[in-house]
Amino acid sequence: MITDITRSKLTLILKGMAMGAADVVPGVSGGTIAFITGIYEKLIYSIKSINLSSLKLLLSGKIAAFWKAVNGSFLLTLFTGIGISIFSLAKIMGYLLHTYPILVWSFFFGLIVASAIYVGKSIKNWHASTFLAIIAGAIVAYLITIISPAEPITAPYFIFISGAIAICAMILPGISGSFILVLLGMYGYILNAVSTLDVFVILIFIAGAAIGIISFSNLLSWLLKNFHNLTIAVLTGFMIGSLNKVWPWKKITETMVDRHGEVKTIMEVNILPSTYEAINQSGSMVFTAILLAIIGFALIFVIEGFSTRKT
Repeated sequence: MITDITRSKLTLILKGMAMGAADVVPGVSGGTIAFITGIYEKLIYSIKSINLSSLKLLLSGKIAAFWKAVNGSFLLTLFTGIGISIFSLAKIMGYLLHTYPILVWSFFFGLIVASAIYVGKSIKNWHASTFLAIIAGAIVAYLITIISPAEPITAPYFIFISGAIAICAMILPGISGSFILVLLGMYGYILNAVSTLDVFVILIFIAGAAIGIISFSNLLSWLLKNFHNLTIAVLTGFMIGSLNKVWPWKKITETMVDRHGEVKTIMEVNILPSTYEAINQSGSMVFTAILLAIIGFALIFVIEGFSTRKT
């Protein structure tokens, strides 16, 4: 018989796996999944608790006290789920994005639209400043999505920096850490390292991510504590602005050849489905794409309903 504790841990692992799956996709944030599954603020505050005070407990041999201070069971269970998902889905997501990009992006488009609505609902007081914060967040996220991707720099120091920057985006709803890696030109390189289990690259990236997430969580927890409504409003805007990136139908306007002789897309614009099909002479996928967008949209509110009943 499954105990309540075991069931709770299994549920948390599943939430972590959902976060990991989202983090693999450029344009989708694991932070969004954390928010809609009700563990976002707990995650931020748990990571924030890894500080000098808690580390002193660890260094002085008070392991049990350290584990309790940092909410170790919660973090270990969640990140186990994230790790399982990333390492098992890296190849699958790479294949799906390459083979069925429109269908994959349609699903996530619907998911992010619903997520923006869901996160926006948690804003308790609406003022002019709230609307301005949403608009500001949307503009920032939109501008990030139109920046051209860079060429990869595979030196260890840059892998470390990429991990530190990307992890900050991964815990922000609406801003995808994977997309930040795309902008840095490191997405394909890191995804390949995960797929091929390149331990050297993975460890350097994780080290950067660990430093980045501990540093950034302190800032984010402070904002949530002192400016909760405005912070949530900005995060809602991030989601709205990121929709530009996940719009399924795009026209490539500029490419480049990298150092390996591969053609890379560096500029693209959103177009209508009919225009896309005319350009690519492809069969209609509009109905299937819309259906997947609806499924992605509905999934958020199914999760919300499940979480509400459990609460």
